[in-house]
Amino acid sequence: MLSHAHEIFLEVAQRLSFTKASQALFISQSAVSKQVKALEEHYKTGLFERLGASVQLTAAGQKLYQKLLAAKQLQQELQQEMSELSPAFAPAVHLLIGASTTISLYVLPPVVAAWLHQHPQHQLSLKNRNSDNILKALLEHEIELGIIEGIHKVSNVTYTPLLTDEVVAVCAAANPLARRALAVGDLLSIPLALREVGSGTLAVLEEALEQHQIRLATLPVRVRLGGTEALKNFVRVEATCLAFLPRQAVLKELASGELVEVKIKDLYLKRKFNFIQRKGTENSGPYRDFLRFTQRYYSNRE
Repeated sequence: MLSHAHEIFLEVAQRLSFTKASQALFISQSAVSKQVKALEEHYKTGLFERLGASVQLTAAGQKLYQKLLAAKQLQQELQQEMSELSPAFAPAVHLLIGASTTISLYVLPPVVAAWLHQHPQHQLSLKNRNSDNILKALLEHEIELGIIEGIHKVSNVTYTPLLTDEVVAVCAAANPLARRALAVGDLLSIPLALREVGSGTLAVLEEALEQHQIRLATLPVRVRLGGTEALKNFVRVEATCLAFLPRQAVLKELASGELVEVKIKDLYLKRKFNFIQRKGTENSGPYRDFLRFTQRYYSNRE
């Protein structure tokens, strides 16, 4: 089993920050520094190069980091195999999962609650970022399982389908667009509020527009906002802009009449939510079980 000091080193190495590591581990920064210093004294070499507020791994630190990642994977595999041989052996598990904004806010909360109810000895940390950054976090071992929109062409990542979602055009009830039916070409003259680059919601819109020979850069975008909630709250009070948001994110607002769905003829905005894992880690027991639990949860609601 990895020592406490090695677990702390891994956290600092993944985040390249003593401060962020202490926050993630809920311990003081001085405690983090003390454990890293003890490792450096043990190995008789520096593991981090201090660069003002940031740090970088030394050659020795990089070697230790890679070996510890492999050791952690072996540790997880051992726990899984021992659990299968001895059902009474049920070690506590801390899952590190990341998901894009829509999934984190609207898809996963009921699943996580149900899963933790069945596994009271386990813990779960969920990172909420856009799809590009969740993929980056997976590749950098910050998380072990991600859920994102679409498929990125990355050779060492496997994709497992979860569910299909729809992106809809919405506006405030006071917006004149609320009483119109639009054609795709109308978007060239309508003020738009869109998500930031890297967002799965933006990517599905861009892909659909390309099928109509319309480039995103030619649209009159008034504002770009990071995060679904920020965009939703903006368009609720801004009576001139049209926004594209996941249907899951605006169900309550559409039902209450705060927002109105604007139909756009021949513009179909569907996207698939997929689990992502690094190749070779697909059979890690707790993550495999959570993936299957989530699939069953939503298949039972179709």
